[in-house]
Amino acid sequence: MKNVLLINASPQGEASHAYRLALELISALRQRQPVLALVERDLGARPLPPLTGEYARALTTVTPFDAPVFEVSEALINELQRCDVLLIATPMHNFTVPAALKLWIDYVLRIQRTFSAGPEGKTGLLCDRPTYVLAGSGGFHQGVRARQPDFLTSYLRHVLNTLGVFDLHFSYLQGLVFGDEAVNSALAEARTRLALEPLFGALACS
Repeated sequence: MKNVLLINASPQGEASHAYRLALELISALRQRQPVLALVERDLGARPLPPLTGEYARALTTVTPFDAPVFEVSEALINELQRCDVLLIATPMHNFTVPAALKLWIDYVLRIQRTFSAGPEGKTGLLCDRPTYVLAGSGGFHQGVRARQPDFLTSYLRHVLNTLGVFDLHFSYLQGLVFGDEAVNSALAEARTRLALEPLFGALACS
């Protein structure tokens, strides 16, 4: 394990609780792998350009991978291909992923590049890797206190499976609008759960 890719999809940037927890996970990894390389993709601080008609046409015609129209897509896919561990820190917006993360997905989920399609459906072309999704929400979408639906989990699972990524782990930071006590409780619960993962055992000591 040498490379980690961190996707931060929060418009709050470094103030995001999920992002800060992701940095704790990286710190735990570095206790075992001091030379760990980190690539951060902050989708709020550096928004991706919107998809264009030219890009849509290139997807449905024979277009070389190195064509200028695929420059952004190739850069994002290459980041994804090089990583040994993928961390996604994201809020839940209106029951699902935020627009910034959806745009990243639209760039990396590309037919004949990261998945193929045949009579039996889509097949991922990327290698599997440990992937951890840290999802923050103001309300409750999981467990006995859930009062709202969660389309984020099933959607991201399907997207990542389509890429070829199946080693998935979801952690939820819920009730974040209910004050500091609720935030601290959500973080403590997530840390306890993640410390059970072999990759992040060092969290138990932090």
